[in-house]
Amino acid sequence: MKKILGFKFGGLQHKILNLVLIVFIAATLCMLGVTAVRARHLAQIVKDTRVEQQEAILQSSTDTLMQSIDASMTKTNALQAYVADDMFSDLKSDVMTLQTLATGLFQNRELFQDAPYALPDASKAGQYTAQVLYEDGVDYTQSALLGTAAYMGETMTAMCANTEYMYNCYIGLADGTFYMIDPHPENKYDENGEIITIPVRQRPWYTQAVETGEIGFTGVMPDTYIKAPCVTCSAPVYAGNQLIGVVAIDLFLDSMEEYVNESAKNGGFIYIVNDKGQVIFAPHDNPLFEVEMYEDSDDLRESGNAELASFIRTALTQSTGLQKVNMDGTAYYMAGSPMETAGWAVVSAVEESLTEAPAKALIAEYDQINDKASAAYADSTKKMDQRTIAVIVLILLLGILVSQLVAGKIVKPIESMTAEIMEGAKSGKLFEMKPLYKTGDEIEVLAESFDDLSKKTKQYISDITSITAEKERISTELSLATEIQAAMLPHIFPPYPDRNEFDIYAAMEPAREVGGDFYDFFLIDEDHMCLVMADVSGKGIPAALFMMISKTILQSCAKMGISAAEILTRTNDALCSNNQAEMFVTTWVGILELSTGKLTCANAGHEYPVLRRAEGKFELYKDKHDIVIGWMEGLEYEEYTLMLHPGDRLFLYTDGVPEATDAENRMFGNERMVDALNSDPDATPRQLLINVREAVRGFVKDAEQFDDLTMLCIEYKGKNQKKSS
Repeated sequence: MKKILGFKFGGLQHKILNLVLIVFIAATLCMLGVTAVRARHLAQIVKDTRVEQQEAILQSSTDTLMQSIDASMTKTNALQAYVADDMFSDLKSDVMTLQTLATGLFQNRELFQDAPYALPDASKAGQYTAQVLYEDGVDYTQSALLGTAAYMGETMTAMCANTEYMYNCYIGLADGTFYMIDPHPENKYDENGEIITIPVRQRPWYTQAVETGEIGFTGVMPDTYIKAPCVTCSAPVYAGNQLIGVVAIDLFLDSMEEYVNESAKNGGFIYIVNDKGQVIFAPHDNPLFEVEMYEDSDDLRESGNAELASFIRTALTQSTGLQKVNMDGTAYYMAGSPMETAGWAVVSAVEESLTEAPAKALIAEYDQINDKASAAYADSTKKMDQRTIAVIVLILLLGILVSQLVAGKIVKPIESMTAEIMEGAKSGKLFEMKPLYKTGDEIEVLAESFDDLSKKTKQYISDITSITAEKERISTELSLATEIQAAMLPHIFPPYPDRNEFDIYAAMEPAREVGGDFYDFFLIDEDHMCLVMADVSGKGIPAALFMMISKTILQSCAKMGISAAEILTRTNDALCSNNQAEMFVTTWVGILELSTGKLTCANAGHEYPVLRRAEGKFELYKDKHDIVIGWMEGLEYEEYTLMLHPGDRLFLYTDGVPEATDAENRMFGNERMVDALNSDPDATPRQLLINVREAVRGFVKDAEQFDDLTMLCIEYKGKNQKKSS
């Protein structure tokens, strides 16, 4: 369409002028009537189609967006819970180390004299210092326990100095005295220079550990001296049946509080619920929760809001997925994941209206394009009507045949456009620009508007398809990692068909795509077999990588022909040399002399083995535990010897078996594991592992598996014994 001196040539004005010049007025009025009817019909179709397309786009984009939010928010929340729980797991492991150290010292305290100890020295402010405190009315100089506890000072100081999150550690003794390590001895004195006494045996961390007899976590409370919020992990210490005291470590939560407040900057927010259903952390300006001291907070599990109560109960035991929860008239999407070690949960929440914003923006853009197209069409129609009235006066003597031809050229593109739009409303086919619509006038403008809208819709669908393909690629790579890890472990049974001195079977079932547990067995020479059972701290891909490194180093050391204790010593030194991730491995190693049945063993913080003598029953063999490998350099490990006789069986496992948990958060336990072995004690090693796995499945039922299940069983048959079928 061209414009010269203000006049348009090639547009509707030109075509109508041609019609006026050659068509009689009667034919012109008829054709204009038909065109007007069809134009109104097209306008109605466009209006109806616009509503249908809006509904389809809104539904499609909302469904796709919700799927993306579900996957992204659920996985992100699970990762946040995993990272937070890993810190609590490390804290629990450190407390267990202190408990083991204290138990060993007090059980053997008659073997050494009391170590020196002293009150806080304010001049050593800023240094990790061993200090003695006491309850009001207690004479610490008369304590029969402090001299033994003081032997823990060097180890406790080293732990504080070399552990990033550890600010202090201490042991409260049963006689009311208190031995602790921290860098602030100056805050143990009041303004008069007097020692500030501490009611050791009344503190929650002490009373809780004594009452439960187990390691556990307190709620969030202010620290006695610096008043910062913290959680305390504590464990009782016994010498025989006598309570000696309670070891404990404080975990200060300033970084967690800062992280929770930061989450509110992205539209949603994170809040943390403790094992009592109380909100202990939430952003200061969040619209839902007011954080109070834990003893004053409400238990959300008992909330009058049934949706919220049910959601919190689920989040404390398992991942919830994305759920809608209505609160105070506002709908929120929430996803929760448990922190297994502390029994807490991390919850992510976002207001439903925020998730609808992208779809509404798309509809608004669509409406804008439609409004422009409709305005252009309405404007062209108005101009057409004005020109038609002027032209009718001039159409008096022109022929009917030419008017039909010209009118047809005007109507045909409109009819085709109408048919294509109606077909698209039914089948979903996108509108496409055709040569027929290139008329050089307002009809072409309208067709180009529809074509532009269709191209943008097609691009939107392409973007969604690309996102889906990327998710499938990540899933494929994780599956390949699972196959690689499984291939590294011995998995062909029987492994040595020509050897008849033993029968062995092992299995590993990871809790995720890849795991941190591993087992191994191999012949060092013709008369010696090495047996290994190990569990890497943590889970997932980091634990799997550390597992492969640990397995390779341990196997290389074992094949040098050294003792079980030396294998652990050298492997520990190798892992500690560049362990920036501060991961560690619990390990049990045994060297079996096949000709005699002599089994030399060493245990680095691993589970007790289970032994069954011929014709007897399976029982836990409570061997001595040394410190886990990868923890610190320069450790020396001890070993012990068992004599296996023909028919004896040894069962090894990781903590994923006794710590398997059902929906009520109860653990499977060692007792049930031993009962499962004794349900058919004469079964083959393979069948024994099946019996234990079935017992675990029957116990946990539909509860999620949170840890790897790894087991190994060997039956010693003796030299020159026939291999059982």
